[in-house]
Amino acid sequence: MAKPAQGAKYRGSIHDFPGFDPNQDAEALYTAMKGFGSDKEAILDIITSRSNRQRQEVCQSYKSLYGKDLIDNLKYELTGKFERLIVGLMRPPAYCDAKEIKDAISGIGTDEKCLIEILASRTNEQMHQLVAAYKDAYERDLEADIIGDTSGHFQKMLIVLLQGTREEDDVVSEDLVQQDVQDLYEAGELKWGTDEAQFIYILGNRSKQHLRLVFDEYLKTTGKPIEASIRGELSGDFEKLMLAVVKCIRSTPEYFAERLFKAMKGLGTRDNTLIRIMVSRSELDMLDIREIFRTKYEKSLYSMIKNDTSGEYKKTLLKLCGGDDDAAGQFFPEAAQVAYQMWELSAVARVELKGTVRPANDFNPDADAKALRKAMKGLGTDEDTIIDIITHRSNAQRQQIRQTFKSHFGRDLMADLKSEISGDLARLILGLMMPPAHYDAKQLKKAMEGAGTDEKALIEILATRTNAEIRAINEAYKEDYHKSLEDAISSDTSGHFRRILISLATGNREEGGENLDQAREDAQVAAEILEIADTPSGDKTSLETRFMTILCTRSYPHLRRVFQEFIKMTNYDVEHTIKKEMSGDVRDAFVAIVQSVKNKPLFFADKLYKSMKGAGTDEKTLTRIMVSRSEIDLLNIRREFIEKYDKSLHQAIEGDTSGDFLKALLALCGGED
Repeated sequence: MAKPAQGAKYRGSIHDFPGFDPNQDAEALYTAMKGFGSDKEAILDIITSRSNRQRQEVCQSYKSLYGKDLIDNLKYELTGKFERLIVGLMRPPAYCDAKEIKDAISGIGTDEKCLIEILASRTNEQMHQLVAAYKDAYERDLEADIIGDTSGHFQKMLIVLLQGTREEDDVVSEDLVQQDVQDLYEAGELKWGTDEAQFIYILGNRSKQHLRLVFDEYLKTTGKPIEASIRGELSGDFEKLMLAVVKCIRSTPEYFAERLFKAMKGLGTRDNTLIRIMVSRSELDMLDIREIFRTKYEKSLYSMIKNDTSGEYKKTLLKLCGGDDDAAGQFFPEAAQVAYQMWELSAVARVELKGTVRPANDFNPDADAKALRKAMKGLGTDEDTIIDIITHRSNAQRQQIRQTFKSHFGRDLMADLKSEISGDLARLILGLMMPPAHYDAKQLKKAMEGAGTDEKALIEILATRTNAEIRAINEAYKEDYHKSLEDAISSDTSGHFRRILISLATGNREEGGENLDQAREDAQVAAEILEIADTPSGDKTSLETRFMTILCTRSYPHLRRVFQEFIKMTNYDVEHTIKKEMSGDVRDAFVAIVQSVKNKPLFFADKLYKSMKGAGTDEKTLTRIMVSRSEIDLLNIRREFIEKYDKSLHQAIEGDTSGDFLKALLALCGGED
């Protein structure tokens, strides 16, 4: 069994079996495979209840007792995914890794994701054992085989990692940290082209402790996380490898939690990835992976495996998982550290927001107005021309086109567009033609008119707009509907939810920096209202009002500090706690505020993903976000989308919409990542 570092707590899910008798296990396995058919329950029960060291003893006893190879017999008796999983467990870890890499580089094509996962995540000692196991099992040199199957900078970094020579000294030189930050910055952001050799040398050789400080200083110096620079400067498999290295430096368990989630989300399961990780981490850090998985994805690893697999294969995976964290409902210290780091990253990042729609060069409103009139004149409508013009002009330019259209033809462009196009395309094009504040005002009006209220639309708009945007919306609402937005909200909502929306709709959020003493007081209020403070005090109604005031009026930088202090005070993440302790529209509004403070582009990426996943498409949400963010941060949203969901926004839209609506959305999307 893998031993934890001296003084470290064992975090695997598989332990040595007490009272272990290898001969008895060998006999039980022989009996389970004797005769017609096999007792799969007995096989999985024995193998998942023994450590890898004990399984090797069972293999030896089996050969001594019966003169047969246990792995060969298991291969003969079992089939499919269950066989691959059981056989993987029976191999020593280094030999299991060696087999995975051999399969990844054998035959036509290469499984680069497998190479990246193994070589980016293994320790020096594990790497040395892997090289030796590969030589022993296949009588071949692993380095030579990788060189023969890969190329370029991707190959160079793999070979550097394969040496297993990463520095392991925990004593870090501050001068060297600063030097590495400067070298990475000059090799990427400040250089025409990229000096890939510097990235390879620093990320492939420095110690984990050193690199974590380098990443922190890089963010403070450049305003960008190192991941953003890697995405901007590198490409292809080399980019993916370097991002995997960075993730493993930051938190190896978090890297594997993300890999497991992606292996099971959506249609189909990436069983090879699922098997490889569950086998390789079961005696190392499976408990940490489970904790981070539960926090990050709001469901337990156990429940996701249970819903995504079946039969003996499922039973074996669940045994390796070792428990269902949903049952305990706990928030773990490891996960709290990850949440704190995320808030810290949010607090210091200076991300430049970029839209996908920019003012057209050589803009000619006269020519555009004439082209649009021609596209709508006579029989039929030239939708392609309408889409091409309107999606490639800024909103300010569209307003000029409207005015020019009226001056030339004495006609209202909006009215003509309404009569010529229909359905989802009409909603999208007409939305683009409205000034942003008037568009938001209309979306709020639609959310509140008729039977029922679209609370999600109200929350999405009011929780994410800036003070200036909110004030412009108020003016537009009054101008268009002859009623104040506050009165409309008061008439259509009630209770705490109404109070939250009205507070947001005033557009009076503070715009200064953080105040540490005030942040600690605010964090204490949050802890008390969410009922996890050690010493609750004060009237509950008063606390509720104070909590609402904190979330609805404090500046974003201040709230980030509040949420960090909350974790230090309680060992809980505020978003997780709100979801657990609150309910209904109030919970949804507070969660939206917290997510917007943490990472607004990611908030919208999540909304877009949910609007297109599963059966049917939420075209209203999809349209609203694509229209409203196209000139603000849609490029940032695209980047968050592909990072979290492992596919581009372009691909998601392409797979979920059709016709002219699809064409217009893709034009707004602005490109394939």
